[in-house]
Amino acid sequence: MSVITMREALNQALREELHRDENVFLMGEEVAAYQGAYKVTKGLLEEFGDKRVIDTPITELGFAGLGVGAAMVGLRPIIEFMTFNFSILATDQIINSAAKMLYMSGGQFKIPIVFRGPNGSAFQVSSQHSQALESWFAYFPGVKVVMPSTPADAKGLLKSSIRDDDPVIFLEQERMYGIKGEVSDDEDFTIPLGVADIKREGKDATIVARSLMVPVALKAAEELEKQGISCEVIDPRTIRPLDIETIINSVKKTNRVVVAEESHPFCGVGAEISAQINERAFDYLDAPVRRVSGVDVPMPYAKNLEKLAIPDVDQLVQAVREVAYLEEG
Repeated sequence: MSVITMREALNQALREELHRDENVFLMGEEVAAYQGAYKVTKGLLEEFGDKRVIDTPITELGFAGLGVGAAMVGLRPIIEFMTFNFSILATDQIINSAAKMLYMSGGQFKIPIVFRGPNGSAFQVSSQHSQALESWFAYFPGVKVVMPSTPADAKGLLKSSIRDDDPVIFLEQERMYGIKGEVSDDEDFTIPLGVADIKREGKDATIVARSLMVPVALKAAEELEKQGISCEVIDPRTIRPLDIETIINSVKKTNRVVVAEESHPFCGVGAEISAQINERAFDYLDAPVRRVSGVDVPMPYAKNLEKLAIPDVDQLVQAVREVAYLEEG
């Protein structure tokens, strides 16, 4: 085991999979000579050459489409978007080509492609560069959506995503590249897609959190423990397919649940999780499902307003106290 950053864990995963399978290649803006806008691809051009680590023009629709075509003929492209906000320009290729090709070809064409890059809020990059897009992509059958919250999850899930025969949307939180954690040095270390992780055991309330909200939820759980409330924190890790059974089993144990997300509440992943909990475990709930989401506005540029737009520890503590009927909701 080594203690490394999420950035380094992602770099390890890419390097190991490029070594393991000669059909894997990486393509995107500034991934090669500049070594990645966030240095996730550091050293890969020097090690693997410009046939497998490829700089592209600023043409998301173009290089995403090139990647889909490459996947159709048996290669395993990893397409990096400098920020997932730029993937909006490539959604025709992602949604209308990659997600649907297996179905529309009657199973003749697998599309083993990974679209990866930073998602969600950053630090003062304003509303066009601070969007959490997971619910957008998770809406469409045919793609898998992955959101790691720790360096170990980042490495294990990215390796599994690269080996998967379906298109994978791999969303890295821009604020989390520098967080550190223990990561296995085993080159065969993988984490299966579609399996949630219980980050903390508890008995009084469940917090379902993903990506940036996982460390926030864990801090909230520590604070609530001091107040005599034991919280279980569950990280789905994969949004589609969603491991709803792990969430339901926790709700049946704790009877109270808060769903935390930095993204907008309307038509979001939190709304889907809440709906499924109500459909599958309504009789086990001692309080309505409570959602804590980002403010339903474009992300402000001003630092003080940006801070107010993203859920924090105090908001999660308050929400858990409300579902425990310790505060007025």
